[in-house]
Amino acid sequence: MRHSFETSTLVYAFVSENSFNNISGGFSLIFPNRFFVSALFRIFAAMKRKERYEAVLDYYRERMPHVSTELEFGSVFQLLVATMLSAQCTDKRINQVTPALFNRFPDAKSMAQAEMEEVLEYVKSVSYPNSKSQHLVDMSRMLVEQFGGEVPQEMSDLVKLPGVGRKTANVIQAVGFGRSAIAVDTHVYRVSHRLGLVPPKANTPAKVEEELKKNIAEEDRADAHHWLLLHGRYICQSRQPQCDKCPFDAFCPKQLKGSKVNKE
Repeated sequence: MRHSFETSTLVYAFVSENSFNNISGGFSLIFPNRFFVSALFRIFAAMKRKERYEAVLDYYRERMPHVSTELEFGSVFQLLVATMLSAQCTDKRINQVTPALFNRFPDAKSMAQAEMEEVLEYVKSVSYPNSKSQHLVDMSRMLVEQFGGEVPQEMSDLVKLPGVGRKTANVIQAVGFGRSAIAVDTHVYRVSHRLGLVPPKANTPAKVEEELKKNIAEEDRADAHHWLLLHGRYICQSRQPQCDKCPFDAFCPKQLKGSKVNKE
């Protein structure tokens, strides 16, 4: 069946405000022929990848134009610390421990002078507290010794820091320095696949990042990271996706045979 983006967009505009489960009756009022309704859903399923990006990005540009991390911080150094701590842990938990931590260690110089056990006392309630405490101390010492106590901006320098991988470095570049970067965490990875934004062969975070960069304009990348992350955190959850609340349910490929959601 041939279709146009304009046709998809007209119906998407209606669906985006309500899930199909909630408005099935509404469709019968607008399109009495239910065969036509079924055909429309097949159109959504057949949307080209570019059209999927346009639908998702347009939705969030309109409803959430300005978005940032839910982590609380007062400097780029504190953002780096909070991001490192947030690995496999909730932002809510990190925001509970960082006020006292930052009060005691507000910058790299003060944390570099600490021992791991002292930092551990402040972060023992987060996941993997021992390794994260050691990484924070080692990272701070490297900042003082090699970067004058300041967080570097370049990717090559950021990933040299103990405990800092590409995902964390992308967060620092995007949120801390306003650069065009897109971090791929578990939420972004999952949502990108479920919505059909990336092909199945993009089976690593690095490959997903590459695909997203190909299709998302530089000026949208930092926001797109948060849009996809928040969508995954609150709606497209790993074990129990809230499909009835999803504005993209009408064209989500999880409705197709062999989709990732169907396998879970």
